[in-house]
Parts: sequence; C-alpha cells; structure tokens
Amino acid sequence: MSLLDPSAAGEHPADPLWLRLGEHGARLGKLLVSVSCTLLGLAALTFFIGRLLPIDPVVAVLGDNASQEAYQKMYHLLGLDKPLWEQFLMYLKNVAALDFGNALTTGRPVAEDIGRVFPATLELASLAAIIGTCLGIPAGVLSAMYRNTWFDHCIRFIGLLGHSAPNFWLGLMGLVLFYATLGWIGGPGRIDFIYEFDVRKVTGFYLIDTALAGNWAALGNVFSHLILPASILGLSGLSYISRMTRSFMIEQLSQEYVITARVKGLSWARSVWVHAFRNVAVQVVTVVALSYAFLLEGAVLTETVFAWPGFGRYLTNAMLAGDMNAVVGCSLLIGVIFVGLNLLCDLLYRIFDPRTRQEQS
Repeated sequence: MSLLDPSAAGEHPADPLWLRLGEHGARLGKLLVSVSCTLLGLAALTFFIGRLLPIDPVVAVLGDNASQEAYQKMYHLLGLDKPLWEQFLMYLKNVAALDFGNALTTGRPVAEDIGRVFPATLELASLAAIIGTCLGIPAGVLSAMYRNTWFDHCIRFIGLLGHSAPNFWLGLMGLVLFYATLGWIGGPGRIDFIYEFDVRKVTGFYLIDTALAGNWAALGNVFSHLILPASILGLSGLSYISRMTRSFMIEQLSQEYVITARVKGLSWARSVWVHAFRNVAVQVVTVVALSYAFLLEGAVLTETVFAWPGFGRYLTNAMLAGDMNAVVGCSLLIGVIFVGLNLLCDLLYRIFDPRTRQEQS
C-alpha cells in the first residue's frame, strides 16, 4: 500500500456521499443511545435510592401530626399506592418534563429552586476553574521543565496543600485574615446588603448583571465577595491540574522527538510548549473538564462557610431536611453535568487529536 494513498490515513474519498452520511448517522445514533441509557440508569438509581431510604414521603410533606385520613389521601395523591414499576414510569414522565415536585424546604418547585441557586454556584466554580486552569497548566509544565529544582518543590508543596487542607479551614482562616483583619475583601454572601436591591437579576450571574447595568461600584463589591471563595476552590483545582500536567509532561520530555528537536537547535521553551505540550493537550483537556465538574459538585463546604446561596448549600439543606424531591433533582443535575462534560471531552478529542477521527473512519 502506498504512503500517498489517502485510504492509508483512514480517508475514503471514493465512498459515495450517502455512505459517509450513513456512517456519521450511525455514530450519532450510537452516541444518542449511549447517553440515553446513561441518563435512564441515573434516573433509575435516584428513584430506587429514594424509595429505599427510611424516609416516609407522606410524613415529610404533612408532618408527624397528620391524621390518618390526611395521610391516606396524600399517599394516594403521591401515587405511592400504585405498583413500583408504574411509579417509576410516572417518575420518568415527570423528569422528562423537568417536574421534580415541590421542595419541602421552600414550598416552590424544585426546578425553579435549582434555576435560582445554580447561577451562584456556576459563577463561583467558573471563576475557580479559570484560576485553577490559568495557573495550574503553566505551573505543571514549568515544574516538569525544571524537575527537582526549588520551583518544582514549591509547586508540589502547593499541590499537597490544596489536597490536604480542608476548604472550610482555609475559608475560615481567609475570612479572619483578609476580611476581619485586613479588610481587603467582602465578607460572607454574594453582595453587601446596600447593593442587593440595585442589581437587576437578568442572568443570575452578579458579575454580568452589574456590568450590564453599568453599576461599577456594585461590580467591585460582588468581585470582593467572590474572589476569596473562588481562590480557595481554585486552589484545589490548581493542585489537581498542575500535578497531572506535570506527570504528562515528564513522560513527553523523555521522548526521542524532544531530544531530536533540541539537537537540531530548537530552543528548550519552544520544544516544550510547541511540541511536547501539544501532545498532552487532549489529556489536559480531560483533566480540566473533570476538575470543573468536581468544582461544581464539591462547593458545599465552601458555600457553607461563606454563606453562599448556591447549589451546594441548597442540596445540603435538602438532605438535612429529608427533602427527597430536591435531593433527586439535584442528583440528576449533577449526573447530567458529568455526562455533558464527558461528551464535550469527546468532541475536543476530535479537534485536538486527528488520530481519533482516523480510528473511527
């Protein structure tokens, strides 16, 4: 087979258009089936866990002092007198319509509550992910370049600190030092009370809403509240991203192509950033995506310490109150986030690494 033959590289220019469209359609169909089965399994898991927990949903709604007649009426209204398979089908129908019922802790629909609190967590986790990614990737690459030097030891110590120090302790110490002692940042919450009613909630992201309104004083106040919890969350992301990037880069820097590039006179920085880093970009993208997902899910303690009215705090309060409607809705959202980020990683694989496209051609 000739090296100039396009079919040797996985290309099939002679295939008719309908055949290539059919192949793409088949791959898309497999993807949709895989995602549907994953979400169906997640919905089944949350449903049956909710049924196995020793929490009576009727008592959770009516309280312990409800009469027997009221209990039976609510039992029938919730569909608990129906067979389990029929309850599960009703549950799937409601989930497909984004109807998770009403939250016991707030009395409002769970979907409405999630829409209200999730932007706060998304804003916090997004800034934390930006901090962790923008600092973690260069730190990991430089740590691999200058392996076993003082810089490498400092980065590894910071990574160890980010993994071992609890977020709630770092948050408390940060509030004591930067808020109570130095007065450099805002305190708990998303915004000071004097600016609370000046912000018109268009997107739910206070940084964006205050910027759209041109209220720069409120924007500065929002940022002063956001920077410390985002930095603490970003530290855990930075430690994970830098450690994994360092590991990937050390493996690449020992490869022959890097040594050959150096022998040919290419600078050390160009050999690392242009050639070696490009070969680990796909792996780094996966690490960043997973880190972002864990930041969205794992902001519970940080939100509690900083009185941040976000998704993690809402889920914690729902679990403590035995509010299964809210817990199930939040669990499904977390699962959808992980599935979506995995799909995004697959798409980025195809963009950064052409070999994945050739293998599936």
